[in-house]
Amino acid sequence: MLQTPAIRLPVNLQVTQAQFKAIVAANRDLKLEKTAKGEILVMSPTGGNTGRRNFNLAGQLYLWNQRYQLGVAFDSSTAFCLPNGATRSPDVAWINQEKWNGLTTAEKDDFLPLCPDFVIELRSKTDSLKTLQEKMQEYLENGLKLGWLINPQNQQVEIYRCYRAVEILQQPTTLWGEEILPDFELDLTSIF
Repeated sequence: MLQTPAIRLPVNLQVTQAQFKAIVAANRDLKLEKTAKGEILVMSPTGGNTGRRNFNLAGQLYLWNQRYQLGVAFDSSTAFCLPNGATRSPDVAWINQEKWNGLTTAEKDDFLPLCPDFVIELRSKTDSLKTLQEKMQEYLENGLKLGWLINPQNQQVEIYRCYRAVEILQQPTTLWGEEILPDFELDLTSIF
């Protein structure tokens, strides 16, 4: 299993958010994330099946969001500056309308200074499950309300919720958005 490459920085060197943005701007061909510890991660491109699955997941959330208009949905190219200092780009993300409306125009145009209310992370063949699980825990620690880690290799979904143990479902065909995304049903038949 390939690990996500990380650019390691000296211990005494702390990359500020402004410096990270400058690094991203100078490397537009790379998709980068920054951990709370200051490591810069290079996110590799996905293969065809992962890209197809990601598009399907984002499309289903988009259609629900268009119908209910309860918030704003984002794709995997959107960066979120988490309260712990990490900058993350989940595969699919959503925030409620009130949170979106509370942002300034400048904040909406930049990396978003908040944690999403809902995320989906889709494990690709090259992703470390442990690394994705740690990322999901990081989202929870920074304000996530509901998250799904979808693992096609094991045909499992891990559900992350505030103040609750992780729930693992084996071969589910549908997931529900609970009170966070009312009436949202994610069809997983084309994912597994």
